[in-house]
This record gives sequence, C-alpha cells and structure tokens, in this order.
Amino acid sequence: MQFFNIQDTINALKEGKVTSASLVKDSIDTFEKDKSSAIPLNAFLEMYDDAIAKAQKADDLITAARNGGQSALDELFAKQPLLGLPFAVKDNISVKGHRLTCASKILEGYVAPYDATVIARLEKSGAIPLGRCNQDEFAMGSSTEYSCYGPTRNPINREYVSGGSSGGPAAAVSANQALFALGTETGGSVRLPASYCGIYGLKTTYGVLSRWGVVAYGSSLDQVGLLAHTPDDIAKALSVMAGVDMYDDTSADLPGAASLADLKAYSDSEIAGLKIAIPKQFLETKGLMKDVGDVFNNVQDWLKAKGAKIDVVDLPVLDASIASYYVIALSEAASNLSRFDGIRYGRRVDPGEGYDELYVKTRSEGFGPEVKRRIVIGNYVLSEQFSGDTYKKGMTVRAKIQSEMAKLFESYDIVICPTCPTPAFKLGQKVDSPLEMYLSDLFTTFVNLARITSISVPAGKTSEANGSMPVGIQFAGGMFQEEKILRLAQSWEKDHPGCGIPLK
Repeated sequence: MQFFNIQDTINALKEGKVTSASLVKDSIDTFEKDKSSAIPLNAFLEMYDDAIAKAQKADDLITAARNGGQSALDELFAKQPLLGLPFAVKDNISVKGHRLTCASKILEGYVAPYDATVIARLEKSGAIPLGRCNQDEFAMGSSTEYSCYGPTRNPINREYVSGGSSGGPAAAVSANQALFALGTETGGSVRLPASYCGIYGLKTTYGVLSRWGVVAYGSSLDQVGLLAHTPDDIAKALSVMAGVDMYDDTSADLPGAASLADLKAYSDSEIAGLKIAIPKQFLETKGLMKDVGDVFNNVQDWLKAKGAKIDVVDLPVLDASIASYYVIALSEAASNLSRFDGIRYGRRVDPGEGYDELYVKTRSEGFGPEVKRRIVIGNYVLSEQFSGDTYKKGMTVRAKIQSEMAKLFESYDIVICPTCPTPAFKLGQKVDSPLEMYLSDLFTTFVNLARITSISVPAGKTSEANGSMPVGIQFAGGMFQEEKILRLAQSWEKDHPGCGIPLK
C-alpha cells in the first residue's frame, strides 16, 4: 500500500501515476485483509459501497482535464482542490444513505438522511467518504474500548489502545488505511488518539467547523477535528471545511481560511519572534510519566534553539479544569441523550406495559455501561438539590478559564504542554477504572473549556522499556489562531519528518 501526503497524492493524480479508484480499492483491500487477521485493528467498521463509484467519477474528470492540457487540469483542481482523495469518517458524523450508530446498540440500523455540513463541504471539494470508523460509544471514552463493536487497537502495537473517543479514525490514518480522517472532540477526543497513534490531530476553535449533522455529546464543547500525517494535510482539508453554516448558529468564519490551502512553515526568524507559555500546573502533575516529560523537554530545546522565548506561567484555575469539564460535559450528555427513547428512531424494545416501560427497556438494553454511568452522573448534577452547588460552579470555573486564557494570549502566542500524562496503555488496563480513564484528559480539557484551538504533534516515543510508544505534545493557540499553530507544527514536521509513524 502506497500512501502519500495530500499534496503528493494530488500531484500523482494529476500526472496519472495513481488513480482515485486505486486509492479507494487499496484501502478496501487492506481493510478486508486486516478484518480476517488474527488480531484485527478494527479501525473501520465498514467501507461505503459507493466509494469506488465516486472515485471513478473523479478519475473521469481528471482524465478529461488532463486531455485538455495543464490549464484545464489546474482549473479543475482550483474548483475541487481535494478531488479524488479518500477520507475516513467517525461513526457519529452523518453521511447520507449510510449507517450512523455512534458505536451504540441503541442506534442499530439507523441510516443518516442527510450529509453533515463538514461532509458536504469535503465532497464539494472532490474528496470521497471512504467508510465509517470505530469510536467510544457516543464519543464517551478515552480508549475506544467503550464501543459495541469492540475496541480499536493501536497500529504501533496491537496490545495497546488507540485512544479515544476518535480512536478508529486515528488508527486508520496511522496504519495508512486512510489519507486523512474526521474525528470529533469534546475534551480531547482527537488530540488524545493522535498522540497515542503517532499522528497529527487538530482541535479547531469552537464554531470553526459546523456541528450540523454531528451527533451531540456536550453541545457547548463538541467540535469536529482532523487527523492526518502532516499539518499541511490538516490545513488543506480545513481550508475547504471552515466557515459559517446557516444550519448551525454557533458556527463562525475562520479569518484567512483560504490561505491554509498553501500552508507555510515558520522560518527560524519567525519562530525566534514567538513568545511561548508553559502552564506551571501541568509541569507539577504527579501522574506525568518521565518519558513523556523527556519528550516535552526535547520540544522545548528545539524551540529555544530557534530563539523562541519560553516562560512558565502560573494558572491556578487549570487545577479545576478536569472537574469543571466533567460536570459540564456529563450534564449536557444527560440532556442530549434523552432523545434516544425508542420512539423516534433507532433501537426499540417491546414496550410491554406502555411508554414508560418502552423507554426504560430501550435505554437499558441500548446503552453501554459507560454511557449509562455518565447519564446518571449528569442527571444527578442537574437535579434540583445539586445544580446550584455543582453545575453553576462548574460554569463559573469555565468562565474563569476562558477569561484567564484570553488574558494569557494577549502576552503570548502559543501555549505548549504534553497532550497526555502518559502514552497509550494496554487494552483492559483502565477500562474498569473510570476515574483513571478520565484523568487521561488532564491536559486537554482546558482547550475545550476555553473554546480555543490546539494541535497534538507527534514529538517522540517512550523508551523501549515502556513499549516505545508515541508521545504527542500540544501547541495551543488563541481563538481563530489555527494558522499560527499549524505553521509552527509544520516547522516541527519539516525538522522531524515521520516522527510518529513513518509513511509507507
């Protein structure tokens, strides 16, 4: 299987060295072969049956344009900049005419009646939805072990988790089963699996990517994200997806989005002009593995060698970020998941004595244990006697985090920290320890609470004694500063190509 980055693939398509149909077919063949292996990766749940036909249409357009000369070819790709490129889709993003289950039994057999806006915009640019990928049920988890389809394994070592909740899309990209992928984030669900699988993962500013057609977990936190081998790949896809959507009142334009199509790495002199902050609270975390700390130090050394100014800053409010996040996210989850009642769509269990029994039986059999746990906690937080003491305090902390981060970005360009205190852990290691699993999000949730942007960069690996697993480091920017962090990430990639898992 030969995969390139997006620009190399576009060049190869233009020159006739590869076809879109061959890219799709190779992915399908790899998926089918892996599915029957002794230890399946389980990244894709299914390949879409119309992907080949869409790829052949793209090939016909490219062939006709090539016959018309270079100007015709350039004009075609100007109109459809991602023409013929297959991409993977997380199982909570609607693709018209295809199953959408959120890896839950309660949505068994549900077929999306329309395309999510992010899908429609990618298809308008010529990209091809390849298939749906595994995830934690309703995006609730950090390991993709809470899926009704079973866990997704890590391509680097299949005894380890791929991260979550977007573990399927991350594993598909890492294993070269897809060129790039769409995931979703509520508290780190793109960046965490990107770190575990040794690829790049971008969480966009809240609103930059429309949530229309994305099944909600925590509506004030949810955001579509991107996973790919290079920052340039992410930037090219983001450039055609970003912007206001009439179907999503929370959507927003991204200034300079068009320029992302031709991402430029920062020069050394530009990096020398950056002011970078490191939160003191994340350096003092007891659970930070030494190997992760060593990789983080290497990134700092690289920035210092380029002349960047780095300061350790004290942000005490970050100590409360994980608690605030789970109070808000679980409250919103309990509210959002109330719509899955066995009446409107999805799974329905024999009602027996009436609607109450239908509701209880459907949800009891349809939801997995982690989703039930979060619904119960969310409803408890929202109950009359606790909402004032708990939910309102969580929202107060969130407002403080937003305020403190906005103030910080008045003086600093970028915040850096590890993506996760540890690398990927072994399958089954934390699945029965919810609190330990929740702490995987320790360094990521402040980004979602502040509604800012962040990218996980594959920065190194742990020692052989600790499995030689990938370690990701975050570059976080202020609201709508995607270009800034992507350019810095591209500079890292330029100096450290294939730092996570090499392209094959």
